[in-house]
Amino acid sequence: MERQYPAKTAALKSREYVHSHNKEGWLGLFAPEAVIEDPIGPSYLDPAGNGHRTPAEREAFWDNNIANSDIRITIHQSYGAANECANHVTLDIRNVIDGKPSHMRVNGVFTYAVNEEGKLLSLRGYWEPENAEVLTDKA
Repeated sequence: MERQYPAKTAALKSREYVHSHNKEGWLGLFAPEAVIEDPIGPSYLDPAGNGHRTPAEREAFWDNNIANSDIRITIHQSYGAANECANHVTLDIRNVIDGKPSHMRVNGVFTYAVNEEGKLLSLRGYWEPENAEVLTDKA
């Protein structure tokens, strides 16, 4: 029998909600004190590098980065340990910037930690913004 890891379950729900644009479902995965660091440290998504630490900041993260994008998350490998997991993923992010279609590919490792109720305490992205691939889709 395969062991169930609650953080893997939360990560799969997160992917499902991103794919289906289910904002309320996605925000509902997080404990009140949760933090999103995607990516970890200062970046164009989080210039101060403090992470998104409040419900309002997590909602703004959704509105600014997920809501207007078509994001496909491919999980290559997932490793569970207690109430945490690490996923090796590829993100294909498509949106329209200044009226032009954009496609960016991000490869990285995302970690998830949950509390005893299975609510996310952290979502952390290990990826390098300067190494994200900007792709041109052929019509």
